[in-house]
Amino acid sequence: MINNLSRIVKEVGGLLLQWRDEGVREGVWEGAQFKARADGMAHTALSNRLQTLAPDLPILSEEDESSQVLKRPDRYWLIDPIDGTASFVQGFDGFVTQVALMQAGQPCLAAINAPALALTYIAERGKGSYLNRERLALAGSGKWDVLIDNYPEPRGITGAAYTGLGFSRYIECGSISLKICKVADGTVDLFFKNVIVKDWDLAAPQLVLSEAGGVLKDIHGGDISYGHDYNHEGLIAAASEEACRRLVDWYHSNEKGDCPS
Repeated sequence: MINNLSRIVKEVGGLLLQWRDEGVREGVWEGAQFKARADGMAHTALSNRLQTLAPDLPILSEEDESSQVLKRPDRYWLIDPIDGTASFVQGFDGFVTQVALMQAGQPCLAAINAPALALTYIAERGKGSYLNRERLALAGSGKWDVLIDNYPEPRGITGAAYTGLGFSRYIECGSISLKICKVADGTVDLFFKNVIVKDWDLAAPQLVLSEAGGVLKDIHGGDISYGHDYNHEGLIAAASEEACRRLVDWYHSNEKGDCPS
């Protein structure tokens, strides 16, 4: 099934590039989140393909509030048709389409396509993760060289960490999922946020990262679990448990006033 998932996200990624070239970038603001017309189009394209692949599996999508039920089935698809919508509509490359197969509250299959970058990440629980067919394997070191976030330069709490923890390089990237995957493929050493993130932001890249040997935790170092509400208090994506603990210790030591938001 993982090869079919890879094919599906590549197909939908190709559609995203086509729609963007055709100027499908309009949308509306819903609170602090921009909802593009392409979000709904991608939801339909991804859902239709998953229904063809596995007609009996429910689909839970960021773009379908009616699917976001309180009691979830044992097995279901969890999808984010476009993660990084702002990048998509503004002409930047940092957006993905992604899907995770959830079983017993955890992702067991994942596929993520960043079409503008020609990157496809896949993972299967217990069988590793891959980027464009190359297996990902982190060394598990606690090194602190490269930090990633979604601004042109490190700012706010990311800027404080960049200075306070001695990073030497910074990379800008849009999608939450893609930033986690950049930890998994060794491009960066750490990504973290202290804002609310959602199940569909995390499930697919969590499996990619964990199968590569890295860790994904909430901002306090707690495990990420799925099946309750959809919110998580921040995230830490790190190449090792050691790096994660170091960030947690730093964050807690600064949490009472020295860390900007």
